Amino acid sequence: MNFSMKFPSPMKWAAIPAITLFSAVGTFAQDNRSPAATALSGGILICALLIGLGIYVYIALAVQTIAEKTNTENPWLAWIPIANVILLLNIAKKPIWWIVLFLIPLVNIVIIVMIWMAVAEARNKPSWWGILMIVPGVSIIVPGYLAWAE
Repeated sequence: MNFSMKFPSPMKWAAIPAITLFSAVGTFAQDNRSPAATALSGGILICALLIGLGIYVYIALAVQTIAEKTNTENPWLAWIPIANVILLLNIAKKPIWWIVLFLIPLVNIVIIVMIWMAVAEARNKPSWWGILMIVPGVSIIVPGYLAWAE
């Protein structure tokens, strides 16, 4: 099958999740489960993708707002997956080579906390807000607070 057709941009972006879901259906077709179980699995996959996309957009908006309020150059880098880490390092005024430390297990947790503590200080907030990034539910609230709280 040849996927090299020229799609208009919105159609291309709509085709990517559709192809992903169709490939998941092929996996479930090998199973002896009922069609309802397959539909439920597809529904769960779609919900997980939408929730993940919503969280990504929220975090990107928060990091972009933090970059704008701290007068960091190129705040649009918040939307690019690895470049947003580089943007956070610039906001926190940490060296770029720290991105290597994100690849080391357990060290990356400490580095994330240190970076978010420096981001909180850059926004003139208490640095203990960065420590809250290790708490699973609260880690979604912290970027929003640092971005939009006065």
